[in-house]
Amino acid sequence: MNKNQGSKGKGKPSGRGSGNTRSTSYARGNSPVKKNNPPPKKSGNPDEIRLNKYIANSGICSRREADAHIAIGLVTVNGKVITEMGYKVKLEDEVRYDGARINPEAKAYVLLNKPKGFATTTSEGKGRTVMDLVANATTSRIKPIGRLGRHSKGLLLFTNDDSVASKFTNSKHGVARLFHIELDKNLKLEDLKKIQGGFKVEGKLIEVEEISYIDGASKKEIGLKIKNTGNTIIRTIFEYFKYDIVSLDCVAIGHLTKKDIPRGSWKHLTEQELNTLKML
Repeated sequence: MNKNQGSKGKGKPSGRGSGNTRSTSYARGNSPVKKNNPPPKKSGNPDEIRLNKYIANSGICSRREADAHIAIGLVTVNGKVITEMGYKVKLEDEVRYDGARINPEAKAYVLLNKPKGFATTTSEGKGRTVMDLVANATTSRIKPIGRLGRHSKGLLLFTNDDSVASKFTNSKHGVARLFHIELDKNLKLEDLKKIQGGFKVEGKLIEVEEISYIDGASKKEIGLKIKNTGNTIIRTIFEYFKYDIVSLDCVAIGHLTKKDIPRGSWKHLTEQELNTLKML
């Protein structure tokens, strides 16, 4: 019998004692090593979210309903109609539904009593800014309405609600702000009356709501109410009449005052304060 042949059942060597040929064994210790495959990498930009989720987070509708609104062209992103399913946007994009801007963040309204030495800007690299003072107020991306100069102080309102912010941008129908201003010299009565009556600077009409001397103080101290979001216009007024502003303090925004807000501190508007602001 050929040595490579064997009787039935003996054609395959089996385990130990069967020569140099060994079969594959899956006994303990000999099992194949399983490879640990790395988890799949997440694709895309983590700062981007699907448009339907963005809309749903704003509280308008569900994601499924958002897809339907997108499909029929009711949604724009940065001014462009988007009908693509799965389209992704960034939080800073301007998303509008049926013409109205929407925001996936909770609405926030923060009132700061600004001290001197802080710039009113959301830009980085400008030294100390008002954003440093309200950093812990909310996780929503609020921004200041209007400006107060670095050396000015007083009330500054922050929000991410565009409908409220828009109330301040109209110089005729906006929300009035009251300032306590100290000048480098007494304000002449004739100049006060000219400011009250309105005047033109380089062909542009400058108007204020009210202007008056501060009771019990020298005529260097002025109360000025104006519907304007910046303090540049205020400096323009007094520079035109040859006065320098020594200090400028915003003491009221509409019905909102500094009561119970120490300098450098902030508070969230109450529901009543917010409702009154929206009705102005």
